[in-house]
Formats: sequence, C-alpha cells, structure tokens
Amino acid sequence: MFANRRLERKVDALHVKLDLIMAQLGIEAPAVEASAVARPPAVPHVPRGDGMVEVDALLRQGKKIHAIKRYRELTGCGLKEAKDAVERRYP
Repeated sequence: MFANRRLERKVDALHVKLDLIMAQLGIEAPAVEASAVARPPAVPHVPRGDGMVEVDALLRQGKKIHAIKRYRELTGCGLKEAKDAVERRYP
C-alpha cells in the first residue's frame, strides 16, 4: 500500500520535470482525447473469496479497525470507502 503511494509520488515528480523540460524546449503537450476525458472514475476492486473471509473473521472477532485496514490492503481504496464498505457488511 505504501509502496504504491511512493510510486505515485515519483511518477508525479517525473511529470513535473517533464513539463518543465517541454516548456524549456518549447514543446506543447498533445491534446487529450475526448474518450480519455469521458472515462468513468475507477471502481476499487472488491475482494472475493479468501480476502473477504479474512475481513469477515476480523469483524466477528470485534476487530473492526483491523478489518478496515485489511480491506484497504486488498482493494487499495481510501479510508472512508473502506470504512463504509466494512460497515455495510457488518453494521
């Protein structure tokens, strides 16, 4: 999970550097295609099978915070989304 965030930060830093280089050379960025703009937001992967068995077991043990953490690890979604999903499973 943290490795993904670190990679995202590195990619963002590379984009900034690339934009600076392109500006220095007088190169304009290509136009964005309409199909790329119209894409719906990504839906986090909902774990099936063993992943949800772990989450369910943690919830039965009363370890709601651990269940939310595990759900986040499995899906890569944010804290609020994971909390809402876990609470929908066991209100």
